[in-house]
Amino acid sequence: MHCITQNEIIDSILISYKEDLGRYFEQYRNHVFRVYNLAIPFMSDNKDIEIISIASAFHDLGIWTNNTFDYIKPSIDLAKQFCISNNFDASEIIEIETIIENHHKLSKVKTSKLAEIFRQADLIDLTLGLIRKGRESKYIRVLKKTFPNKGFHLFLSWIFLKNLLKNPFKPLPMYKF
Repeated sequence: MHCITQNEIIDSILISYKEDLGRYFEQYRNHVFRVYNLAIPFMSDNKDIEIISIASAFHDLGIWTNNTFDYIKPSIDLAKQFCISNNFDASEIIEIETIIENHHKLSKVKTSKLAEIFRQADLIDLTLGLIRKGRESKYIRVLKKTFPNKGFHLFLSWIFLKNLLKNPFKPLPMYKF
């Protein structure tokens, strides 16, 4: 079972936000690469891989850059800024926005194949592989060994509880139906 351990796009983006990520840099990088590796087998061409790489790097980044649990819009804004700076065309930017906006959607994404693949990959990692969406458990174990959690899910649980106390009527602002 082979997994991709480096990606120039992902690594350059994450390195540029290393200060924002602070002590969570490695935890977030590992999460990004687990999700990326779960999505990449379903990519049909290099442009899709590039789009998934960018979405992977930015999808949760707003947690740290904006110090918020309501991080979808800040994450989209960061990705969009990156894409504009790197001369991506409008359709690619919209696709990346769609992926990030829908990565916690509770139902299937019907408007974008890439967004649905990414949603499933993130769900697999969020549930620590309990939900597999057709991926082999052996491969998920390899990913978890290659990119250890290092407390990432514990951190997510902690910020969820903090948000629950602040916003009891909207404890999971990133989820949508």
